[in-house]
Amino acid sequence: MMKLGWAIVAAITLALPANGQELGGLARLDADASAITGVRDKVKIDLALSQGVPYRVFTLDDPPRLVLDFREVNWTDVIADRLNDAANVSAVRVGGFRPGWSRMVVDLNGPFALETSALDLDPQAGSARLQVTLGRVNAAEFAARSGAPAAQGWDLPPVDTAKERPERDPDAPLLIVLDPGHGGIDPGAEAGQVAEKDLMLSFARQLKEALLRAGGVEVVLTREDDSFVSLERRVAIAHRQGADLFLSLHADSLDEGRARGATVYALSPDASDAASAALAERHDRADMLAGVDLTGADDIVADVLMDLARMETQPRAELLARSLVRGIEEMGLPLNSRPLRAASFSVLKSPDIPSILLELGFISDGRDLDNLVDPEWRDRMAAAITDAIRAWLIADAAAAELVRQ
Repeated sequence: MMKLGWAIVAAITLALPANGQELGGLARLDADASAITGVRDKVKIDLALSQGVPYRVFTLDDPPRLVLDFREVNWTDVIADRLNDAANVSAVRVGGFRPGWSRMVVDLNGPFALETSALDLDPQAGSARLQVTLGRVNAAEFAARSGAPAAQGWDLPPVDTAKERPERDPDAPLLIVLDPGHGGIDPGAEAGQVAEKDLMLSFARQLKEALLRAGGVEVVLTREDDSFVSLERRVAIAHRQGADLFLSLHADSLDEGRARGATVYALSPDASDAASAALAERHDRADMLAGVDLTGADDIVADVLMDLARMETQPRAELLARSLVRGIEEMGLPLNSRPLRAASFSVLKSPDIPSILLELGFISDGRDLDNLVDPEWRDRMAAAITDAIRAWLIADAAAAELVRQ
């Protein structure tokens, strides 16, 4: 076995075949030969890979977690939590993070700092074994040693934090940004083999086709594949594109209680009910669970901008929310018993773009799940949303004319 290097805290180690040959396809994880173990003051991560790949490892705080980034690992058929046999680890997630990146996030039950990291390569077989060890430290030391490293080629592209949308031709078609919720390492709600991220991407594509067939609009998706897109970047995409409307698509799940049917959410600093507040918290927490480093991030949704949104954009968004509820109802599709709600979702906080979050149903409900995977039902829902947006356009233009008068 040939040791290629090790990293402490946040250094980057590049591992390539010793004979200089090109890597054949993506690396894969041998889950049966991999494990996360540890008791008391230690955590050990042992990953068996089909080939060596460049990687980096670092920790993030609040909550404490270890992040392993790879270029690139195919996680197909890997059930991450089955790797975990460590008392000091509460959960493990794997998935795509953005194009070219794969990520593993290990939730730590306390402050465990990185001690060693080494990737051993078998020069004959080309396989590799990555071993990472962590040791318990105090909270202050863990916080001081945590944070994503700044290194060329691994850093995220800068987020466009412009507060104003670009100028667009007033005669240009309406630009709608559809936001398929979750993605990549963040699966969203799950029911058996069905993941919210897959359902929403598939439905967003259907809805895009329906909107384009109706004419008079352009449609942009915040993600076109199974990639992780942070909440901040979803909003930035809408701003950069100069969107006229932002619609975030989700499918909720309840661990307790029973609920079904579509629910439409508009922005409000005060949630309309406890369930809406809890849902907004779960959605916003997804960024942290995916290992996003928010240190030093620009706040493009500052309080002053939210105040401006309430004055002008928010009434237009609320009008759109009512139109969506009416469109779904007129199509005879299931609505929640309280279909119109409000909460402080981060993706709804654009100051100058009417923004709505639509929960198409509850994948924890058998009937809703059957609907969500039924192409015919999704076609009807896409038609209902398309009709609702067209109706909103007419009402929104009439309201703007009254304001000008």
